[in-house]
Amino acid sequence: MPVGMYLRSPLEGSDLSDPGRRFTLRAYTETNGNHLCSPLPLRRFVDYGCWFQQQVAADIDRRTVSCVEQDGAIFRLTLQDGETVTSARVVVAGGIVPFARRPQQFQTLPSELASHSCANRDLRTFGGKRVIVIGGGQSALESAALLHEAGAEVRVVIREREIHWTWQTPWLHTFKPIGRLLYAPPDVGPAGISHVVAAPHWFRRLPRGLQKEWAERSVRPAGAGWLKTRLENVPLTTGRFVASAVPSNSQLRIRMDDGGEHLVDHLLMATGYKVDISKYSFLGPELLSRIHTVDGYPVLDRGFGTSIRGLYFLGAPAAWSFGPLMRFVAGARFATRTLARYMAARKEASSS
Repeated sequence: MPVGMYLRSPLEGSDLSDPGRRFTLRAYTETNGNHLCSPLPLRRFVDYGCWFQQQVAADIDRRTVSCVEQDGAIFRLTLQDGETVTSARVVVAGGIVPFARRPQQFQTLPSELASHSCANRDLRTFGGKRVIVIGGGQSALESAALLHEAGAEVRVVIREREIHWTWQTPWLHTFKPIGRLLYAPPDVGPAGISHVVAAPHWFRRLPRGLQKEWAERSVRPAGAGWLKTRLENVPLTTGRFVASAVPSNSQLRIRMDDGGEHLVDHLLMATGYKVDISKYSFLGPELLSRIHTVDGYPVLDRGFGTSIRGLYFLGAPAAWSFGPLMRFVAGARFATRTLARYMAARKEASSS
């Protein structure tokens, strides 16, 4: 996420998970004397994350894992400096950056002319330039707002015919007697459905077709209502898509599906993420071949375990098995507690 962004998640859905709830956002602000505001600025959340890490896991090995392989019942991890580490269990919580979705027609374009939104840390570098942003979700819309505020000439192109906005009626979320009936505290998913999404063990018992429908409704591209005023002077083109983009000297010639053309300095793809664990470069090919997957997602048991005993996945890759809550910070509480209980039960069973 670039400098200047805000979290779309509500404050109560942005706590990092710890068993005793001693290191919540509120505890962080009380310790550091900072006031909490909503929406929460990215820089504050990053600072909170660093503070949290110092409290619970100060001693971190920051070397990159270059390869994970299995040798019998043991996993062997090769680190960036060549050292190897062995373990009976491996938990993969590798994030979503490797899953960045880049439409096929743009994959050969040089990075100085076209990039995914996750590749840009500071959009102020585009000040004074002409930029087209592709996408209709929070990343696309807030990136466009930041670009406009940095002095760029920006246009957003959205394939859908309309833009979806969250929190259109804020009091339905914040007025607790009604809000609690409509939305579960993580606030992921539409009214009513939110309560099922917040209970992943129940969500995974639903018929697969219903899981797919409710998951899509819960994570469809949408912008936060508080962005509207920042986009009043930004052209938002709906119901259209970029058919082609061809380099022209140091610029891009963009052709729209309706035949219209634009000459721009950069194409920013806020086109989301498509989970595919084969994109994790540290997973060895032999190991990958034995992981049961569906459409790139690992199929996980009720303890987040894969078809390979001792190998677990958390985060977005767990969404096929446990629902869309796994894509959010709020899902960590359920995931980590479930994983810990499952591991403890297996250890007890193997020692008895």
